[in-house]
Amino acid sequence: MPKLWNFLPEHSKILKSQLLFSRGIKTSADKQRFFHPKISDYENLLKIPGQSQAKKRIVQALEKKETIFVYGDYDVDGVTASAVVYHGLKSLGALILPYIPHREKEGYGLSKIGLDEIKRQGGQLIITVDHGIVALEQALYAKELGLDLIITDHHTPLDKDRPEAVAIVHSIAMCGAAVAWSLVKDLIDDKLSHQLLQFVALGTIADMIPLTGLGRALVVEGLDELNTTTNVGLRALIQESGLTRGTLGAFEIGFVLAPRLNAIGRLEHAIDALRLLCTTSLLKATQLAHLLCDINSLRQRLTATAYEEARLQITMADKIHVLSSKSWQPGIIGLVAAKVCEDSRKPTIAISMGEEFSKGSARSIDGINITESIRQFSSLLIAFGGHAGAAGFTIETEKIAKFKKSLQDHFLTLQIADLGPSLTIEAKVDKKELTKETVFMLQAFEPFGNGNNRPVLATMNLQASDIRTVGEGKHLKLKLDGIDAIGFGMGEQIKDLQEGQVVDVAYYMEINSFNGRESLQLKLKDIKATI
Repeated sequence: MPKLWNFLPEHSKILKSQLLFSRGIKTSADKQRFFHPKISDYENLLKIPGQSQAKKRIVQALEKKETIFVYGDYDVDGVTASAVVYHGLKSLGALILPYIPHREKEGYGLSKIGLDEIKRQGGQLIITVDHGIVALEQALYAKELGLDLIITDHHTPLDKDRPEAVAIVHSIAMCGAAVAWSLVKDLIDDKLSHQLLQFVALGTIADMIPLTGLGRALVVEGLDELNTTTNVGLRALIQESGLTRGTLGAFEIGFVLAPRLNAIGRLEHAIDALRLLCTTSLLKATQLAHLLCDINSLRQRLTATAYEEARLQITMADKIHVLSSKSWQPGIIGLVAAKVCEDSRKPTIAISMGEEFSKGSARSIDGINITESIRQFSSLLIAFGGHAGAAGFTIETEKIAKFKKSLQDHFLTLQIADLGPSLTIEAKVDKKELTKETVFMLQAFEPFGNGNNRPVLATMNLQASDIRTVGEGKHLKLKLDGIDAIGFGMGEQIKDLQEGQVVDVAYYMEINSFNGRESLQLKLKDIKATI
């Protein structure tokens, strides 16, 4: 299906000015903070209520040599937040142990299973990271067990009630790893505090925190640390992933390192990801990095297979896709739902069916709050939660058919435009601006990510030549006015192109390095005949 090109309002013919305008950067102070971000500019956001009480209890635990547990989560933010607290308090001589719940056996956040295990191991103080703000019942159970609780979290509370704890350090202005860092940074020496920012950068990007303001500053300073890291686990993972220190950016975190740290928690147990970040053994780090990469390859294969199975279940007339299979791993259904949603531009639910109980994951499009839609049929569910764009739930397997029909009937009553695929283009670029110098200017806007998307640009009236496919026909490769261009996953479009044809293209502009030679390359997002 052809993509609809949506151009942002034009403010200036000068590309840099246009990009600044579309990001809301207007004053000299705005530009300074954007192009030269510093964490020190956001100290007010890092002073979070509850920190003083939490620090006081931590110091008490250190003095009494109590056993402290950092209770994390199985995603990248939860694992890196755990690493921040572990390394920070370990440097102070703390007796600190990690606890990461098993995704399938325990689920998200504090659990009775986890609290019982910590009590069995002699824990006295628990510091949660990346969760806990909604754990009202679990906090009471911890108190019954005689466990003190410090909660650090960044998720949105469900209501005004808060868990009973020694201290609650909560902010929605940053990721869980950043909240954890805000707590320990003043307890430890400055050098270690800054080194821990490499974990904060990983958590920030993986959790899709906007790369503006504080988030941008944390990532920029964290990337500096990551590119010179002495952490043996990260060095091993970087090497095993085929990357090189000194060249790491937001892309390498988001699309290479984070998926590998995430995959182990999706399919096995995320404690191995945390072990990688905390080990001092080169041999152990090498083994764990290899394991994480192997599990990620398995995750990719399972997701690809599940996606192909999901496509066969799709009825294009449906306004919401509710897809299910007994063969889908619970850890990958969110990825399947996201891919189908992206391709179809329709809300999608993927369900991993169990004998008695099943797990579901939902993804939605702009304008449709999937959690509110699911909430209307919550009587059919055992548990659910989420936000406008994504949700998760548990359901009795025998109720899936009724749940599916109820949702589809509900969506028939909604006025939902058939949006189709679209592309937001920040600026039109003249042919003469297709230069390496323009790429260097664009690089100043990095790191790209949520809230600071990599600019999609468009240029009209380019002549196509040397048109071919590569990668077993999957990818389109050609020259546009003599400039190299490649369209990943666009191989089928070769049938619509002819040598010498004049085309309009939407693309990312980049420098391609090959055999020591650098050249300008356009990474295509779409191509169409000039009208």
